[in-house]
Amino acid sequence: MRVAFIVNQFPLLSETFILNQITGLIDRGCDLDVFAHRVGEESTVHPDVHKYNLLRSTYCLTWAGPKSLIPKLLVGARYFFSSFRSNSKAALKSINALKFGKAAVSPSWLYQTQLFLNNGPYDIVHCQFGPNGNLGLRLRESGALSGRLVVQFRGYDISSYVQVRGRTVYDQLFRKADLILCVSESIRAKLLELGCQEHKIRVHHSGVDTKQFAFPKRQPTRNGNVKLLTIARLVEKKGVRYGIQAVAEAAKTHPCIEYKIVGDGLLREELQNLIKELGVGSRIRLLGWKRQDEIVRMFDESDILLTPSVTGGNGDEEGIPNVLMEALARGLPALSTYHGGIPELIQDGKSGFLVPERDVTALAEKLRVLIDNQDLWPAMGEAGRNFVEEHFNIDKLNDRLLKIYKSLQNQAAVPWECIEPA
Repeated sequence: MRVAFIVNQFPLLSETFILNQITGLIDRGCDLDVFAHRVGEESTVHPDVHKYNLLRSTYCLTWAGPKSLIPKLLVGARYFFSSFRSNSKAALKSINALKFGKAAVSPSWLYQTQLFLNNGPYDIVHCQFGPNGNLGLRLRESGALSGRLVVQFRGYDISSYVQVRGRTVYDQLFRKADLILCVSESIRAKLLELGCQEHKIRVHHSGVDTKQFAFPKRQPTRNGNVKLLTIARLVEKKGVRYGIQAVAEAAKTHPCIEYKIVGDGLLREELQNLIKELGVGSRIRLLGWKRQDEIVRMFDESDILLTPSVTGGNGDEEGIPNVLMEALARGLPALSTYHGGIPELIQDGKSGFLVPERDVTALAEKLRVLIDNQDLWPAMGEAGRNFVEEHFNIDKLNDRLLKIYKSLQNQAAVPWECIEPA
């Protein structure tokens, strides 16, 4: 089976959930190509990118050609004739200005259509995030793409993106896509609210490979220090500001806290200033991004994962953060918020604690509870691990995804009811 993934950026350390699907499908015999708007830095990728030699089959969707008119026209003509040699009918269809407007003759569009025509055809086109679903639909209607169109919604694409682009932004996609996947029940509810047909939607979680993660039972600290960890892009919806404030508050009565924040982003300087303003620079450190092996080591050296996610001012929301799955698989108690799909992963009071968004006082209070009751850690860790193995096991999920693909490829020869739920 030939499969194309359309993604925003690949490879990307913060999106191992996409990498896990790619490698799992390759292991199951799929011939898979990746089309990314941006190709990431090779020096900072997950080891599996090299293990599977994925950059060999990764193509950049972003055209970076000349700016002046005549060279642009010449480049566009070259792309068109390249497409014409691959599939003359599709090439002519793709430059239909009545259907695609001015974009029909833009070098960027001609570049993208020839990219798919020269590398296809595909049985399945799996678009990660809604906007890429819209691109996939345009490419299929142009004739550049064939095969079944699967679109997976993950968070921002059904929250802030809709707020900016309007509630009708996916109307055509909902009608014409073959299948809509989403990573949580909360996103499923949003899709239904926007008018997606219920029979087209399937909740399909992201997952982690629990076999790769050691499961040390978390024991009370011997030296009295409690190590907290956050791994996140430094953007508003990750709520790192509230984690910093909560740690600063809890540290007034519990000076044993050490808090490390792994990640980078637009808010780094603002968060560094906040740490300085609160006078907790000796307890809280912003470390930037780390290599995968360093992140694994930090998981193993930490006691509690702090993930204080919030809804951004622009409406941006999480699906279910992959880092939470990885932490629970490693037996870490988690402290997070009632946000997006997070309550579908963390069992409040059993594998961790959940508090309302932006509630610094509640975060600090639950943090003190975890520090004062370290005898809870082993049972919380075991509950989290068991829940991830049952509901977020990447092997089970990739088996299910391949079964979904085959049912689409065979025009639903396998009834949906036969596909086990996530």
